[in-house]
Order: sequence, then structure tokens, then C-alpha cells
Amino acid sequence: MKPTDLKEIKKPLTIEQKINRRNFISFGTFFALAGSAVAGWKWLLYAPEEKAGITAGTRAPLRRALNKSELFFRNLFSNNHLVKTYPKESAAENVRVNSLIGIENDTEFDNAKWTLNVKITPTDFLKISIEEIKALPKTEIIYDFKCVEGWDQIQHWAGVKLSDFLLHYKLDALAEKNYMGLETPNGEYYVGLERDSVLHPQTILAYEMNGKPITNDHGAPLRLIIPVKYGIKNIKRIGVMSFSDIRPRDYWAEQGYDYYSGL
Repeated sequence: MKPTDLKEIKKPLTIEQKINRRNFISFGTFFALAGSAVAGWKWLLYAPEEKAGITAGTRAPLRRALNKSELFFRNLFSNNHLVKTYPKESAAENVRVNSLIGIENDTEFDNAKWTLNVKITPTDFLKISIEEIKALPKTEIIYDFKCVEGWDQIQHWAGVKLSDFLLHYKLDALAEKNYMGLETPNGEYYVGLERDSVLHPQTILAYEMNGKPITNDHGAPLRLIIPVKYGIKNIKRIGVMSFSDIRPRDYWAEQGYDYYSGL
């Protein structure tokens, strides 16, 4: 090979050649990643469904991923981490109704006859009236209520801290169990909550909204307000409270949603 031929081989690329090479690499990378994403989506789409139980309605690999995410965030959770609160004037006057599941069929429900039934043993219940709950120290919170549907709204709620309620009725030993279950009086809606979220200082049993008694479509006479969770965990018209070391059933987790549903 002649010296002149070697110089021609080592001749630097032109600007146009460099641009073309970069474009080739960029498009090649894009199509490779897109192909991998499509393959991954097909794999998940046709993966076997999870075995129905406390959770159901989604693919087994996705449920495993959701459970791993729950463990990760639970390890980071701290009662020292509080959600942002706002002045009262920031609260919405017209509070959005996020769902009526569990209360929409109770057209003849009588708030005056309501009691909260706390399950002490399989056959023993502690029955507590709304007046007894209202006699406990009241706390208020104005925060940004978030729904899994994508909307949020600053809302003003008042009631008793759930942790204070548990202490007052000497339920703190039961509350040391890993989970609390809550359900509507008719049993049509139900949620499961892990202990740390139950005992979070901003979690309340609410009976007031914007300084007035909660209306029926917002869960009168008593509902849960748990700011560290999405709205689907903020159960309305609580009828039964229970405690266990295994996950209680959860309405939306049975439909394929994340059991944890934390923010």
C-alpha cells in the first residue's frame, strides 16, 4: 500500500458524514428500545393472571412488582413525614364526590341508628355511637385530597385522630397487629390498611366537612380521611373495624389495583 493510500484511509469524516452516522446510531437505538418495549408489553399482556385471593384482576408479574414496590415504600415510611397542609380559605367549598360504592344502595340508611362496630374477637364487638366519637378531642386537616383517576382538590375535614381513638378505647394492643380492616355497614365496600398508615398522626375518623356534619354522599356519619393514601382507601360510612396480622380484603385490590395505594 502506498503512503498516499494510507492518508486517504485516515481521512477525517465530513460534517455530513458525522451527522449521518449519529442519525443512524440514534434511530437504531430508538428502534431497538421500541422493539424491546413492545416485546415486554406482549410478555406482560399474555402472562398468566394472578391467583385470585386478597388481590386479583391483574397479571402475576405485575402483582409481584406492585408487592415489591409496597415493601420498598413501607420501609421508607415514617410518621414524621407529614403531607402538606393549607389555610382554611384554600379549601374547596364544593367538595368533589370521589365514589359512592358501598353507600349508593343504602337509600334508607338511618344515621341516627348508626354505630361503629369494632371487632374485638370473632364473636365480640365494641359498639360506639357517633356522639361518643364526637366527645373525643377534635382535630382538623386541610390537605390536597388525591384520586387515582388523576384529579385532586384541597379539602377541609375534621374528626378524631385514629391513633387517639384507639388509645381512648384501649384498642392500642389490637392496633399493634399488622393490618386494620374497615368496611361499610352493608359490607359492599371494604379496605385494608397497614399499621403505620393507621397510626399516622394525620389519619382521622372524620365526621365534619367544611365545619359542618358530613353529608350522606361523602360518607355520613363517619368516614376515614387518610392523607398518605389515594382516595380509594378513604372509605365512607365506616361500619366495621377489625385487626389482623394478615392482609384484610380490599375492594379495589380485588379489581387489579395496588393494595398499598400510598402517596
